Amino acid sequence: MRKITRQVTVGRVAIGGGSRIPVQSMTNTDTRDAGATVAQIKKLTAAGCDIVRLAVPDAEAAESFGKIREALPDIPLVADIHFDYRLAVACAERGADKIRINPGNIGSADRVRAVAGACSKRGIPIRIGVNGGSLEKELLAKYGSPTPEALVESAVLQAQMLERFDFNDVVISVKSSSVASAVTANRLLSERTDYPLHIGVTEAGTRRAGIIKNAALIGTLYSEGIGDTVRVSLTDDPCEEVRAARDILRSLGAEGFSGMNIVSCPTCGRTQIDLIPLAGAFEKAAEEEGITGLPITVALMGCVVNGPGEAREADVGIAGGKGEALLFCRGKTVGKIPEDRIIPELIRYIKENFRESE
Repeated sequence: MRKITRQVTVGRVAIGGGSRIPVQSMTNTDTRDAGATVAQIKKLTAAGCDIVRLAVPDAEAAESFGKIREALPDIPLVADIHFDYRLAVACAERGADKIRINPGNIGSADRVRAVAGACSKRGIPIRIGVNGGSLEKELLAKYGSPTPEALVESAVLQAQMLERFDFNDVVISVKSSSVASAVTANRLLSERTDYPLHIGVTEAGTRRAGIIKNAALIGTLYSEGIGDTVRVSLTDDPCEEVRAARDILRSLGAEGFSGMNIVSCPTCGRTQIDLIPLAGAFEKAAEEEGITGLPITVALMGCVVNGPGEAREADVGIAGGKGEALLFCRGKTVGKIPEDRIIPELIRYIKENFRESE
């Protein structure tokens, strides 16, 4: 059971309080190029991104943030601020739905007070984003390295500072490139606060390595009821971050992430059809045909040993034979398909017999 945390609202999206887990990502366009950034945000939301974060490194980017806001009035946008608190204030004035600040570089209490005041006036939440690579010097000296305890102390101190300014509309993240460190930090933080937690592995790497690390983190914390919003950081197209996050949450059975579940065997010496390329081709075809949102299980099995049993348990599936495959639907054999027609016939059958409401 998920821990019930406080709830904050980022534009039209709720974080915490038992609400559905929103998926986040970050643009990698130059925010000063409003046109390119707007185009990428549209792609991200089409991929299923709920909240989009933008880097705001200077005053020109802050000015452009306002133009992007005007172009996309209904998409929750977060201004990512480092070093210069005045940029946070400027983005709050230009319609940001959330401000992200980093305790390690945002500066003195007076600067944090100014950000809190600008956000409080407009009902904008603040994310305290603590990273292992940008921890305060004092905490590095105290702990010797960015330990989980150091990350948590940084976050808690910043939250307490905001509370002194009568600001409680807060989301917290404690991230590390180490899965083990990030897991421990989030466990410790969850014990110490009821603020909603934004989880993910920072600097996770390329697509393959990054998805593995984030799946390990998100799966572990989700099983313990920890985590209110996620970002899967990848050195890749940001849309791949969104797809990966959604796939991870779907595999965990998270609320609001139903969709096609493809079950396929790993293949062995008994495999009767060329299943490895077939499985990949089916996944691609399902995406192209727009049926991946169907809440059904599709089984792609290579032989008759386990295949018919697994396929019968699925909503629809095939079990390979020599040069052909048996087609099953909810426990019943429907027919046989020649091997060279498996994908188009399976896609056709799904489209004709399953609907989104199922």
